[in-house]
Amino acid sequence: MKQKTLTDQLGIFHSFETSPKRIISLVPSQTELLYDLGLEDRIIGITKFCVNPYHFKSVKKIVGGTKKVHYEKIRLLQPDIIICNKEENTQEIVEELRKICTVWVTDIITIEDNFQMITDFGQLFNCRTEAQKWNDKLAFALSDFKNFIKDKPAKKVAYFIWKDPFMAAGSNNFINELLRLNHFHNIYENKGRYPEIELKKIRLEGDPDLVFLSSEPFPFKEEEAFEIGRFTHHAKTVFVDGEMFSWHGSRLLKAFEYFKKMHLKL
Repeated sequence: MKQKTLTDQLGIFHSFETSPKRIISLVPSQTELLYDLGLEDRIIGITKFCVNPYHFKSVKKIVGGTKKVHYEKIRLLQPDIIICNKEENTQEIVEELRKICTVWVTDIITIEDNFQMITDFGQLFNCRTEAQKWNDKLAFALSDFKNFIKDKPAKKVAYFIWKDPFMAAGSNNFINELLRLNHFHNIYENKGRYPEIELKKIRLEGDPDLVFLSSEPFPFKEEEAFEIGRFTHHAKTVFVDGEMFSWHGSRLLKAFEYFKKMHLKL
């Protein structure tokens, strides 16, 4: 690989003389993508939340979480590159990691951003063929899903992500992008990225048809469903797989199938 200059999704230029061989990933969904691109042998460090592929937790070095990392563990691994994400990792973490090596930051709001990330990884890690295969598979699955969903009526939804305080997905994030794709109108779309919710106002603020309780980052259970249900009346409460709505990368392929099955049950 000749010296190459590539730009990450924050618009930061990075120069590489060789394709990075020692990768640390601080983003669970991007760890999964790197694996799916055939880069398992290059990944040397991951977070405790990198649960896919399952065997990584026993063969890769755990260097912390997504919001708190062990800088010395990372330094000792002598990485060539650290993969971060604007939403998952803080700016403070990214700036500290830049003292160790190159930090590549992704920023995924739209499905188009997702395609771009995969293309970027193909160039960055010299696996363009695998990256193109994944983009082709995802493009086909996206087209197929759009055909599936085109006649489905729109429904108003509230997508809860946290408790104490209750918080929901708002706008300008990947969850909202996938809600839109599914013909779900997010009642909190105009309330910021992740607004805090007053349950007693939920009907006034949009009166949703569906209340989605995500499995992550907060694992909602029946007791929260009951608590929220006291204020939503006619809305149907649905427990959803948070990974399918919030993980980007190759996970989208599974997500499209998950969404189809979900619609058949609604």
